[in-house]
Amino acid sequence: MSDLNQFFSFRNTVNKLSSKDIKSSNNYLDTIDAFARLTYKSIYVIDYHVKGFEYVSNNPLFLCGLKADEVKEMGYEFYFKYVEKSDLDLLIKINKIGFEFYENIPFHKRKRYTISYDFKIENDEKKSILINQKLTPIFLTETGKIWKAICIISLSEEKKSGNIKVYNKNDNEIFKYDLESDIWRKIDPIKLSSREKEILQLAIRGYTIKEISESLFVVPDTIKFHRRKLFEKLEVSNITEAIVYCTNNNLI
Repeated sequence: MSDLNQFFSFRNTVNKLSSKDIKSSNNYLDTIDAFARLTYKSIYVIDYHVKGFEYVSNNPLFLCGLKADEVKEMGYEFYFKYVEKSDLDLLIKINKIGFEFYENIPFHKRKRYTISYDFKIENDEKKSILINQKLTPIFLTETGKIWKAICIISLSEEKKSGNIKVYNKNDNEIFKYDLESDIWRKIDPIKLSSREKEILQLAIRGYTIKEISESLFVVPDTIKFHRRKLFEKLEVSNITEAIVYCTNNNLI
């Protein structure tokens, strides 16, 4: 089996496209490119018919010192060159369990689901960085297979690789994969209180604890209390990690 085929099986290989499939994707990359200009995150598009990348943004986080066109040309070979071996094995596993999960979703709901996970890549200074990747379908074939998917990459707020979750925000569902027991578990979505959202929104603007307390007309100890409870809820250690987590997961 070639390296590339480790990522592709009958579940995620598109062998045939109908004229309706092809027509549905006309000119969509202009929209993707416009979105890429508005975000610091890296964006790329996977085409499961050609088993490669159809689009790679110029945002440098995912590029490991390469140009966007070079990464696009490399396709999945990029992973074999720039992802650590243990994490490469993890990516192959995520690819397998993700498509197995997807097969059990009714056709009409398949575009609603997003998978998120963390893995390490080597940047252009040969140092490992932990990134988060979220993947969601753009186009399905008439038979319900993912034809094209968009991936958005940001710095991870986690401490280690893995953290595999599938989200369905329409139905407020979250599933987390337990790597030790090899099973998906449904978990309760995190909900922020109105006070926690206010504190985060002011923190994003650079306000100190004292300035936040003055804006909300409470004493600083009250802000410190809500921050501690927020950190426990999100399982983070500081306000920067809390902001990254909530931004990545659309909690604010």
